[in-house]
Amino acid sequence: MQQDRYGNALSMGSSEAAAAYVEGVDHVLGNTFGGVEALARSVELDEGFALGHIGHARALMYANDLAGAKAAVTRASGLAEGLTDRERSHIHIYELLMSGKPVEARAAVNAHVRDWPCDPIVAQLNCQVFGLIGFSGCAGREAEMLVYTSALAPAYGEDWWFLSVHAQSLCENGRPDRALEVMERSLELNNDNANASHFKAHAMYEMGQTGQGRAYLDDWMTGYDARGLLHGHLSWHAGLWALEQGDMDAFWAWYDGGVGPGTGPGSALPINVLTDAAALLWRAELAGHEIPPERWQAVSAYASEMFANPGQSFADMHAALAHAMAGDGDALAKLAEASRGFAADLVRPVAKGWQAVARQDWDGALEALTPVMADHARFGGSRAQRDLLELTWMLCLLRLGRKDEAKRAAATRRPVFADAAPLAGYA
Repeated sequence: MQQDRYGNALSMGSSEAAAAYVEGVDHVLGNTFGGVEALARSVELDEGFALGHIGHARALMYANDLAGAKAAVTRASGLAEGLTDRERSHIHIYELLMSGKPVEARAAVNAHVRDWPCDPIVAQLNCQVFGLIGFSGCAGREAEMLVYTSALAPAYGEDWWFLSVHAQSLCENGRPDRALEVMERSLELNNDNANASHFKAHAMYEMGQTGQGRAYLDDWMTGYDARGLLHGHLSWHAGLWALEQGDMDAFWAWYDGGVGPGTGPGSALPINVLTDAAALLWRAELAGHEIPPERWQAVSAYASEMFANPGQSFADMHAALAHAMAGDGDALAKLAEASRGFAADLVRPVAKGWQAVARQDWDGALEALTPVMADHARFGGSRAQRDLLELTWMLCLLRLGRKDEAKRAAATRRPVFADAAPLAGYA
C-alpha cells in the first residue's frame, strides 16, 4: 500500500501513480499550474485509484470544469467498496460538495479532520476566504476560520501549505504582523507556493506596505506560470498597488494582462474574473480616475453571462456594481430583489446603494449601505476585497461634506486608511 506526502495510506499499488498523485496534490495546495495533468496521469496509471479521482476532481474544480469534476467524483464513488474509513469519508465529502450541499459538506469536513487532520484535500475545503466557512454567510466566519486552522496546527507543524492558510486566518483576524512571519516561513519551505505569496500580499496590504508589496509581487510573479490559478488575482493585487502609487500605465497593464474579462490565459475562475475586474475599476474611480464606459459594459456583460441568476452573494455584490456603472437597470433590478444566496439580505441593499452611487445620490447611497457595514464580512472574501464597501461608504460621507466623519470611520473601521486613503478628496 502506498502513502501520500502526509503519511496517509492510499488503497492502490502503483508507486508511479502515487508519485503523480503527490505531485498533483502539491500543485493544488500551492495553486501552481500542473495539477490537472499530474492527477489525470495518476488515474491513467491506476484507474482503480479512488482518491486519485477525487484529487483529479479537485484540480478540475480549480480549472472550472465542474462537469469533469462531477464525473471524477462519480468514478471514485464506484470504487469506494473495500477502502479505509478515511478514504470513504474523503469521497463522501466530495459527493456532498458536488451535490450542492455546502452546509452538510462543511460539517462533514469538521468531523473528518477531528479523526484525520492531515488530509489536506479535505481540510482545505474549510480554509481560506472562498472556502466553505468563508462562503457560509455566517456571522463571525473570520473568527471561525482562525479557530479551525488553529486546531489543525499541532498536526501539521512546519508544513508549507498549512502555514500559508493559517497565516491568512491570522491576517483576516487583525494579526497581519504575525501572519507575515508565518507566511515568510511557508515561503522559505516552498517559494513556489502561490497561496503564500498571495497571502503575503494581503498581510503587506493590511500593514500599508504599498511600495514594498508592489516590489515583492512584481518580482515574485516573474517566476509564476501565467496559467496558474492565482495569476489573475495576484495581478489584481499588483494593480491596486500601482493605483495607489498613481502609476496608471502599470495599472492598465495588470488589468489587461489577466484581471479583466477575456484577458490573460483564461486560468482564473469566473468569480475571480468578475469580482477582481469590477473591484479594480471601481477602486480606480474612487481614486479619481475616469473609467471608459466600455470597460464597465464588458464587466457587466460578463456578469450577466456567468452569473445570470442571483445565488453566489459575493459575486452578486460585484455584479450589481458592474451593472450599476454600466447602466444596465434590468440586470441590477434582478439583484436588488435577490432572495437566493448565503447573504442575499445584504446583496439587496448593496445593489440599491450602487444604483444610488451611479446616480450620484449620496444620501440614498449612504442610507442603503449603512446597515450593511455592521457585518459585511458575511459576504465572504478578504478585508482587502471588501474595502470597496468601506471606501464607498467613506466616499458618500465626503460627497455630503462630512469629511471629519469619513476620517473617523477610517480610523475606527480601517486604520490602514486613517492617514492616507486611496480616495479622491480624502487627503
